[in-house]
Amino acid sequence: MDRNSMSSSTPAITITRRLEFDAGHRIPHHNGQCRHLHGHRYAIELTVSGDVLETPGAADDGMVLDFGDIKRLANEHLVSLWDHAFLVAKEDQVVVAFLASMPNHKTVILDRVPTVENLAHTAFAILEPIFAEAFQGRLRLASIRLYETPNCWADISQT
Repeated sequence: MDRNSMSSSTPAITITRRLEFDAGHRIPHHNGQCRHLHGHRYAIELTVSGDVLETPGAADDGMVLDFGDIKRLANEHLVSLWDHAFLVAKEDQVVVAFLASMPNHKTVILDRVPTVENLAHTAFAILEPIFAEAFQGRLRLASIRLYETPNCWADISQT
C-alpha cells in the first residue's frame, strides 16, 4: 500500500521495545522460596500506540515513534533507577533497615510488595504520564509486559 492510498481512518499501530535490567527483591509473606532475598534478570516490554507519522524527508517518517525514544524515556524514568537495585516494600521494615545500614546502597522503596504484578503496575503508573506528556497526546503507552523470569510475567494495559 503506498502513502497516497492510506487514509486518515487508518487504525493506530502498536510498536514494542524490550529492555532488561537486574534487580533484587523478596516477597516477605510468601510461603515459599520467594520470601528470601533473591534477584532476577527482568525484561520489560513497552508497547506504544499511535498513528504512523507521514513527514516526508524527516528521520521519523513512516514510524509511530523511534525505538530509541522509547528506550531513552524508559531508561531515564525507570530502568536506570531499578537496575542493580533492591526493590523493597516500605512495609518490609527489617529489610528496609538492613539496606539503609549499607552505605550508598541502591534501594528502591515501594508502596507495594514487589511482586511482578505490582512492579508492572508501578512501572505503568510511572511511565504512562511521561509518554503522554513527551508526545503531547500523539501516542500513548498502551501496555507493559514485565518478565520476572523467561516463563513468568505480568501484563498491564490501558483500560
